[in-house]
Amino acid sequence: MVLQVAYCGLNVKSMTSGKRIVLSTFGSFGDIHPYVAIALELKARGHRPVIATAEVYREKMDALQLDFHPMRPDVPSYDQPDEIAEWVERLMDPRVGTENVMKVFLGGLREVYDDLDAAVSGADLILTHPLPLVGPLVAQKRGLPWVSSVLAPISLLSAEDPPVPPQLPALHLLMKRSPAVTRLLLRIATWKLDRLMKPVYQLRAELGLPRGEQPAFSGQHSPTLVLALFSKVMGKPQRDWPPQTLVTGFPFYDRRDFFAETETPVELMKFLDAGPPPIVFTLGSSAIWVARNFYRDSIAAAQALGRRALLLIGHERNRPPADLPESVAAFEYAPFGEVLPRALAVVHQGGVGTTGQGLRSGRPVLIVPHAHDQFDNAARVARLGCARILARPRYNAHSATRELRSLLENESYAATAAEVGAQVQSENGAAVAVDAIERVLKQV
Repeated sequence: MVLQVAYCGLNVKSMTSGKRIVLSTFGSFGDIHPYVAIALELKARGHRPVIATAEVYREKMDALQLDFHPMRPDVPSYDQPDEIAEWVERLMDPRVGTENVMKVFLGGLREVYDDLDAAVSGADLILTHPLPLVGPLVAQKRGLPWVSSVLAPISLLSAEDPPVPPQLPALHLLMKRSPAVTRLLLRIATWKLDRLMKPVYQLRAELGLPRGEQPAFSGQHSPTLVLALFSKVMGKPQRDWPPQTLVTGFPFYDRRDFFAETETPVELMKFLDAGPPPIVFTLGSSAIWVARNFYRDSIAAAQALGRRALLLIGHERNRPPADLPESVAAFEYAPFGEVLPRALAVVHQGGVGTTGQGLRSGRPVLIVPHAHDQFDNAARVARLGCARILARPRYNAHSATRELRSLLENESYAATAAEVGAQVQSENGAAVAVDAIERVLKQV
């Protein structure tokens, strides 16, 4: 029996001492994939990870042989494109999109709580995402060891390193002049959100828990450990971050894993092999549903520059209607880790998952932020010197041509991108995160 276990490459000690760890998350691939990466690392070390998230991801987890527990709220599935587009339209509004995301959970908060509470039955630890707001309640009510996480620097809301608010990006210019101004604005935001968070406070009272801190701000952070699941090139520790914060690096995972699409399309690889590196245009996995003329304008920009273009369109609804020129190819999906390093440059929406992949690729980027953390992520990458920014309402064939020409003709962007890429490639966010989780488990 011992020989058989050794032959299978399994560690007997890890098999007997592995822990059941629930990873709670919700959102697009940028929200799901980091936890998949951590779960796979946990599983490789003999633990029993469980992903608790929306039902639409069951097939993905089944393909990865990861335990899955469904959580409400229910979201439209991939085969309901019109419903998804309508849903995402509300959530991607730069002014009220973040508030609308919160309302998705707040309307049925008790149901969300019950689902996660059921998921953690028998668990040794819970790892929480900033959403869906009930993770801290479940952990505190059960007395369960708890590690929290954030995916982007904006979630840490530092006055020392002020964020770029999606509702009014220009406000950052005032905030960076004085931490005192930022602290005042954050207090105003806390006061405003407190009214929205009334269902959370009510549920805490029903559960016999103290009111606690602001659920969307400081209340989301575990007092034991906060994992900042991004690279230090995006944000270095600040004096006003929770002192228990650990910056891990990005935990990367980029396979689609449903509809049997687990390999990079052969025709896509043939296109990459057939000519010079193309400009890759993508809108991640959320903004694809509000793409409008993005891909049409991107084709025109690439042709104006005399460059090849690879469009990652996300869904057939975004496929350009006309026959594509030989210099342009369009595919629904491809693993960024394989494709982006072969690009000349990358144009993307600034979601943190795509941002991390863009940085790792070592290629210069043009970021077209739509909502949420995307404006802040874009500003941070631009400050590194490897990106330019073009707000979504101003993106068209002419403006994209202008910005891409500046990006490609100034060699400093490519040189800096290569340096930053090497640093991001040297990090292993999943391994660092799991190391930290295991240290917590040893203390309980």
